[in-house]
Amino acid sequence: MKVEIYSDIACPWCYVGKARFERALTAFPQADSVEVVYRPFQLDPAAPLEPRVHREVLTQKYGPQSVAMDDRVTQLGAAEGITFDFDTVVENNSLLAHRLLRFALETYGPEAQARLKGRLMAAHFGEGMDIGDRAQLADAAAAAGLDRAAVAAFLDTDDLRAEVQADIDEAHQLGISAVPTFVFEGQWAVQGGQETSTFLRVLEQVAQQTAAAQDPGTDGGPDADPDAAACADGVCEVPPTSAH
Repeated sequence: MKVEIYSDIACPWCYVGKARFERALTAFPQADSVEVVYRPFQLDPAAPLEPRVHREVLTQKYGPQSVAMDDRVTQLGAAEGITFDFDTVVENNSLLAHRLLRFALETYGPEAQARLKGRLMAAHFGEGMDIGDRAQLADAAAAAGLDRAAVAAFLDTDDLRAEVQADIDEAHQLGISAVPTFVFEGQWAVQGGQETSTFLRVLEQVAQQTAAAQDPGTDGGPDADPDAAACADGVCEVPPTSAH
């Protein structure tokens, strides 16, 4: 099974969703057969290429209620073992970090990409890391087990910019307008940082439907219908086209 997760490093709900999905994956009996790939999405592609104080940026967008928004996410994150320290968060354009994640995927594979994604989010939301700073990105990559020199050399180039932008454009063509969005087997999409139990249910149902599709002699019942919901309560949808 292939799961493609469209998310932005600068999205706190993407961090919560990652933690919940990974917890569901540890409880999924067929976890070893699941390939997880992170795809890029930018909530603010026009963000300037300079560090900005998170509290100031959010207040400009949402006013005084932004503090309550951060407090709610902080509480939810704590329940998932995530540290959000919004007083130290530095906002920046996330394109460079997405290029690094693509580099990690192509050079080291999906597992290394997932480790790097987690390190970037932990550093961005809990340690005041500037995701637009090349040296800090290289340090984060090294902490995730990547070769720092190779990463630094990559970050000094313009490589993979077109590929990452093409992925972002494709996400919009697929109808993805919010993140995180989890696409299962290129057919079923779940949007938002759902509960762990929801992700586990989706994994189980997609596995059932995939097995039924591979065995024409199996009557998979309603779950084998590719147009049926892959999970309950209206949280799944079929994208307009296959993801990849």
